[in-house]
Amino acid sequence: MTGSPPSRGRRTLFIVIRHGETEWNVANRVQGHGDSKLTAAGRAQALALARRLADEPFDLLVSSDLGRALETAQPLAEASGHAIRRDARLRERSFGAGEGLSYDEIGKRFPGAFPRVGTASASESSEADIDPDYAIPGGESRRRFHERVAAAFEAMAAEHSGARIVVVTHGGVLGALYRHVHGIPVAAAQRIPIANASYNAVSRDGPGAWIVHAWADIAHLPDGAAFDDT
Repeated sequence: MTGSPPSRGRRTLFIVIRHGETEWNVANRVQGHGDSKLTAAGRAQALALARRLADEPFDLLVSSDLGRALETAQPLAEASGHAIRRDARLRERSFGAGEGLSYDEIGKRFPGAFPRVGTASASESSEADIDPDYAIPGGESRRRFHERVAAAFEAMAAEHSGARIVVVTHGGVLGALYRHVHGIPVAAAQRIPIANASYNAVSRDGPGAWIVHAWADIAHLPDGAAFDDT
């Protein structure tokens, strides 16, 4: 889904980017607050993003403080001249004791963690399949995570009214932002396309007044596999 970002004005524009492909993405392992390095493909994706944004002026470059996001943001910083502002509010959801496990492993040890693992497929899931208050030991519940993400974007929009902000973050954060923008309940199963190094643009005119201008746009990449967040 693509569109033209708005012109400058009182509207705050966010260009929100998922980090490039990582080693754990390839291994199908849960990262959370844990980390793994970008693959060679992930580094190429970060460079492609920098080339795409070369002709789009922006005011601020903000990144999750996790390594894979910072590694993706670095080429953008070098190309634009903007320093990277680290923001822990933009971290991926914490999965505590589940971090580093494969999705199959986490489904066996912590059946309530993801609706897409276990006995029901994501396409068969309903609101009853998702407990928004469930948290893996040492981790973060879906509800608390979504509240953190929504509060971070609302705060940035208020603090930098009228600015164009590039945000480098994580798949789960993009999924939470999509729900916030569209008013999708945290417990509702919803397919949300999210690709590594994808270009996503949303804006806010005021509290609750969000618009999506582009989503899961990977036109700048030679190839890219979408990841559906549920």
